[in-house]
Formats: sequence, C-alpha cells, structure tokens
Amino acid sequence: MDYPLAVLEKAKRLEQSLQRVAAGEPREEVNAALGFNLDQPQLARWQAKYEAGGRRWEALIDGRHGHPRKAHSALREWLYARKKEDEELRAPQLVVEIKEKFGVKISEGHINYLLRKRGLSAPPGRPYKKRHSAEEETAAPAAPSESVENAGIFFPRSGEGGDGGG
Repeated sequence: MDYPLAVLEKAKRLEQSLQRVAAGEPREEVNAALGFNLDQPQLARWQAKYEAGGRRWEALIDGRHGHPRKAHSALREWLYARKKEDEELRAPQLVVEIKEKFGVKISEGHINYLLRKRGLSAPPGRPYKKRHSAEEETAAPAAPSESVENAGIFFPRSGEGGDGGG
C-alpha cells in the first residue's frame, strides 16, 4: 500500500528515536530533537512493535493516515449553491440529488452539518405553513363565530345557570 510521505517520514523519525534512546540518550532530549512527545509507556509500546517487526522502520507505520473524503470541495460548493438557489430544500431531498449527480451516499446529518457550518441551515422545528395572499383572504368567507350564550349549561357548578346547590 502506498503511504503518504509524511507517514513514512514519521516512521523513520520514530526509528531514530528508539535507536537513540536505546543508545542511552535521555528520552526528553530525543523527543525535543525529533519532534515527539513520547512518555515511557508509549516508548515501550513502540519499542515492542519495532522488535516484533524485525527492527525495521516499516514496522512502525501505523497505517492510519486519514480516509477518503466523500464530500469533496466540488460537491460542497454545489451543495451550497443548490441550497442558496432553493432555500426550501431539505436534507432528504439533497441526499437524493447528491446520489444522482455525484454517485456518493452522504447522510442527512452530515449534509445538515455542512449547511450549518455555512449558515445555510433551516431554522429548527417544523417548516412554517405558507401564508395565503391578501386576495385569497378577502375572497374566502369568514368562518361564522359560534355563540357562547349557552356555555354555562355545560358547567353546572358555575355561578350562573347552576342548580342552586351550594
């Protein structure tokens, strides 16, 4: 597997560090010279790994050097432009569009995270209902208001309209 140059250089510097400490140099000086901050237990773990790997610097490659980014810069720029174009779009719709356009599956939560970082997220909660225009409000008849004259008969213990029992 091809490793980034920085990972390979770190493994080589770690080998130098282990060799210099084994030769008797103080750990603190070696850490300062090679840019590490290894304490004694960490140094012992690396030493054991180095010995088990045949005293070769390749044994010190940790193999962790990131992961491929699904949401690369072109996808993010498209996402931001698409959201600015239509503010009503929500994450589930954007997931489908991204899958169709880029062939990448990104979770709704990550899309919301990216939009929130740019200040493009929707306010929390349910979307607002669309308001009717002024023409629609005048054209629609007003709902008749119900009379509350007989409301007391449903609450017999109230002061008015009760049975008189105390």
